Amino acid sequence: MKLAIVYDDLIQHGGAEKVLEALSDIFPDAPIYTSVASKEWLDKFKNKNRTVITSFLQKFPLAVKLNRYYSPFLLHVLAFESFDLADYDLVLSYSSRFSHFVITKPGTKHICYMNSPGRMFWEPFDYFENESYGFLRPFKLLARKFLKLPLSYIRMVDFNASKKVDCFFANSRTSQKRIKKYYGRDAEIIYPFVETNKFKNVESEDGDYFLVITRLSAWKKVDIAINACENIQEKLKIIGEGPDMTRLKNISKYSTDFLGYVSEDEKKEVIRKCKAVIITQKEDFGIVPLEAMACGKPVIAFGEGGVVETVLPGKTGEFFDIQNSSSLEKVIKNFDLKKFSVEDCKSRAKEFDIDIFEKKIRELIIV
Repeated sequence: MKLAIVYDDLIQHGGAEKVLEALSDIFPDAPIYTSVASKEWLDKFKNKNRTVITSFLQKFPLAVKLNRYYSPFLLHVLAFESFDLADYDLVLSYSSRFSHFVITKPGTKHICYMNSPGRMFWEPFDYFENESYGFLRPFKLLARKFLKLPLSYIRMVDFNASKKVDCFFANSRTSQKRIKKYYGRDAEIIYPFVETNKFKNVESEDGDYFLVITRLSAWKKVDIAINACENIQEKLKIIGEGPDMTRLKNISKYSTDFLGYVSEDEKKEVIRKCKAVIITQKEDFGIVPLEAMACGKPVIAFGEGGVVETVLPGKTGEFFDIQNSSSLEKVIKNFDLKKFSVEDCKSRAKEFDIDIFEKKIRELIIV
């Protein structure tokens, strides 16, 4: 059986890309079709002897940097529809936006593992409200009116594309509900994973700082953690890069340390010495909480989205109810690291081990 994997784009480094790499490791002979890929990703998969096939968008000016801004002009719809997948018996699309738009012949089975239906066109109010700052601010202010018509059209073609998928799988209950609401389709859940074997020798230490690990985009609400920690003079370290970094540095005064990009080994070292990992955003799932618990550390998280399926309140972490600094500040003030067991945190992480994910994927797709 010939299998192809289809993914939205290979530009960023985050939890979704880790899942894609795992899918490629499970099925190393399957080529990866994607709209645009950075040189770093192309080189990485080339070194693994994997095949990456990009669309016509790869040849566009500043294709990597401006990739997402081509979306409202239907270019990603056309990009994925342009792929010739006639030779494949099975197509596995891993989608957060457009990859499930691929066209397959009647005899080809199409399985979609979905993070979420595209937020840009299904939840545009939240999407543009949380858009990045800087030189794109004027675009943000005009975006809702300017994009109202094209986004309406994309919703229509997305709904039609969803009907051509043979079966959906969701990465969480949050995604499952969105798939049902927007597409009217049922979806089983296969949770993403943490590679607990890579954390087995990590020994937790009592630290003197809190930690945030995320891409620095406005919608991640990292400013909540900065304001909360600085208001009560708690040290905060932030791992990650992104378009919101300049703004975040400008609002931090004295107790926030921006570490930028770090290696996986460096990340484990920073996690194991922190008090807790703070999650300020609402994620569909979120792998960072699992990595924190795999290091034996509890999580303080905004209590919506995927964290409610992974973090056990009072046992492996705490939730704050309102997505603002005051709500988080209250939890931090009352936080007691001694309340949480390293063993409980690591045990919870093992329930989402990569071996479980791989087993379920192999049961789903027999090549």
